[in-house]
Amino acid sequence: MAIYTGILATMMAIRSFDQRRELGEFIRSHRERLAPAAIGLAAGSRRRTPGLRREEMAQLCGLSATWYTWIEQGRDVSVSPTALARLARALQLGRAERAYLFELAGKRDPDHGAGETDHLPPAALSCIKAMACPAYILDRGWNVRTWNAQAQRLFVGWLDQAGERNLLRFIFLQPRARSLICDWETRARRVAAEFRAACSAHLNDPALRSLIEELHHDSSDFARFWDQHGVLEREGGERTFNHPIEGFLRYEQVTFTLAGFPDLKLTMLVEGDGERVADERRASTDKRPRRRT
Repeated sequence: MAIYTGILATMMAIRSFDQRRELGEFIRSHRERLAPAAIGLAAGSRRRTPGLRREEMAQLCGLSATWYTWIEQGRDVSVSPTALARLARALQLGRAERAYLFELAGKRDPDHGAGETDHLPPAALSCIKAMACPAYILDRGWNVRTWNAQAQRLFVGWLDQAGERNLLRFIFLQPRARSLICDWETRARRVAAEFRAACSAHLNDPALRSLIEELHHDSSDFARFWDQHGVLEREGGERTFNHPIEGFLRYEQVTFTLAGFPDLKLTMLVEGDGERVADERRASTDKRPRRRT
């Protein structure tokens, strides 16, 4: 069914109005929850509304009272990301509430992920060790933060080596990655596009900029893929390997973001159809040259 331009514009306008109304109601609700004493104001006996007055909230976040009122009323006004950040601080929003505020406003949070943590939750460490399949956790720069023994056995040349362990450097700078990863060209192109999507909110991060510049300089393949400006979400799917000891291996990749740690990604590689995998391993073994006795 065709959707004509006028109908599409009307549908977008309705969604936009609903978002503005929800934004205004969300802000008003949190303003009314904020006790005057929480910001050093006397509660007084003549307050007609719960929480702070609109004028007080406007002053706290550096907006005019009229402009702030229009936002609460759901009017079609533009609010800058920095003004929204001041509003989030004034309303004393939590992490999820702040993200919701920016989502409703259609703006990017300027402080998103500003302080990447060096701390891994102990439960995540225990979870990785308890898994029977290869599993690891990547940080914002795709450095592996922890991994289990199964992942170490699988990723020969990466997780079994001492020193720095960065997934991008392994794929693009280590020759062993090309023999380990089946259809390396396709996978490497996709990895570059996934990394571009993942780091889009942190392009001013000096460490990320340095990593991108290093890879662009040292790997002609990374430079070629990066300059294509592909953007893809990091997702699951089939992953195949030519392991130097175990031969052909097939997995399904599953990736999760850790709750409360948006820059940390948990990746697991689970075996799919066991009978199919066994048949493929036997076929791979049969193709290997036999030793002469």
